[in-house]
Amino acid sequence: MVAFLGMGLLGSNFVRAMISKGKQVQVWNRTASRAKAMEADGAKAFENVADAVKGADRIHLTLKDDASVDEVLAAASAGLKPGAIIIDHTTTSAEGAVQRTRAWKERGFMYQHAPVFMGPQNALESTGNMLVSGDQELIAQLEPELSQLTGKVLNFGPDPGKAAGIKLMGNLFLVTFTAGLSDMLSLAKTLNIQLDEVFSLFNEWNPGAMTTGRLKRMTAGTYDQPSWELNMARKDTQLFLNAAAQNGARLAVIPAIAEEMDRWIAKGHGSEDWTIIAKDNIPS
Repeated sequence: MVAFLGMGLLGSNFVRAMISKGKQVQVWNRTASRAKAMEADGAKAFENVADAVKGADRIHLTLKDDASVDEVLAAASAGLKPGAIIIDHTTTSAEGAVQRTRAWKERGFMYQHAPVFMGPQNALESTGNMLVSGDQELIAQLEPELSQLTGKVLNFGPDPGKAAGIKLMGNLFLVTFTAGLSDMLSLAKTLNIQLDEVFSLFNEWNPGAMTTGRLKRMTAGTYDQPSWELNMARKDTQLFLNAAAQNGARLAVIPAIAEEMDRWIAKGHGSEDWTIIAKDNIPS
């Protein structure tokens, strides 16, 4: 028996996928109607979260944040079956994941943080990536069933907060990437470039394929053989800013990047590869 707490877009499709694989799933959601709606898919809904977890060997969660996870688990605790394992897919702080792992172990339960890089369709199709870290014996026990929920389970070792940190790092990239696309569209609009022309470019040119190579270049620690000098990158960046200003467009990300470029140019690095702006941020 499985319980699933949190019937948002991700959680509800996880449940549908579980049911399609023959699992019996008890569900709960703060807005009870969302849980009730899952009965049409074969789930059993409960209005009280402690009732929803009764008899369940595994309790999965997809909630909002650290506070909601702590609140819901506290309310559910009265119904937990001895030996039940809590599997939390919520994006939380690393500190929160560490604290919950320790606190629930002290209470006699195992807590496994398992955030995901998956959208609702991935949850329905059991594709994507699930991140885990912490107790390696517990992970080995859970991995076969977690693998059924996702395309790949990525194990980042014994630190219980590591998966949470990796998830935040990845989400930061996605936020920055999307904000950069927004700035690009703003510039396209000011330059009278049509949307179909934008897609014509990106249908042929895939800068996403450069990510691993760019990351390696940024972290190699050598910047004296530039493929794009910082001075030249800053010149182009000013062209973006000027075009936007002339047409009353707002860029959200580029002004901050220009400031960072100026800081490195002022330190005498203008003739080096522009990826030097990452030098101080590289983990050891």
